[in-house]
Parts: sequence; C-alpha cells; structure tokens
Amino acid sequence: MPLSTGDKQNFDTLRRAMLAGDAALLECQSVATGSPVAVVCAANRLAGGSAEFVPLAVLFADNPYRAINPPNPDGGFYTQEEVHV
Repeated sequence: MPLSTGDKQNFDTLRRAMLAGDAALLECQSVATGSPVAVVCAANRLAGGSAEFVPLAVLFADNPYRAINPPNPDGGFYTQEEVHV
C-alpha cells in the first residue's frame, strides 16, 4: 500500500515546521490507554504571540524495531523473524 496523500502532506508540514523552527515535542495523553505519549507537533503562530499546536506524529514508547515490520523492496513487508536474525 503506497503512502497516502494525507501522510505525504503531513510529512511536508512537519519538514517545513522543523526548518522554520516551528516544531514542538509535547507530552500528551493517549485516549486509548490514558498513558502519556510524546507527540511531534507543528506550531501555528497566532496573533498576539500565542501558538496552536497541530499533532503530526506519536513517538514510539518502546523499541520501534519490535513494533514495526519494514518494507521489503520485493513487495510487502519483512517479518520480525527476517529482521531480527
């Protein structure tokens, strides 16, 4: 499955925010678990000097290599067994 247009737009927004110094790392709370999560946000600068934060990504709390299967160049994804030989 190719990346969605929305994913690509969010990544571009994050890239521009990082380059402009308008990115933030915030501690938020997961609705699903109630646990704290680290969220990467873009800051929209508002009149009067305040900011509105747009959440774009959640950072992995545990080992990310154990949480995802990377893409296989031949199609599909590698399994955990193939990655952690």
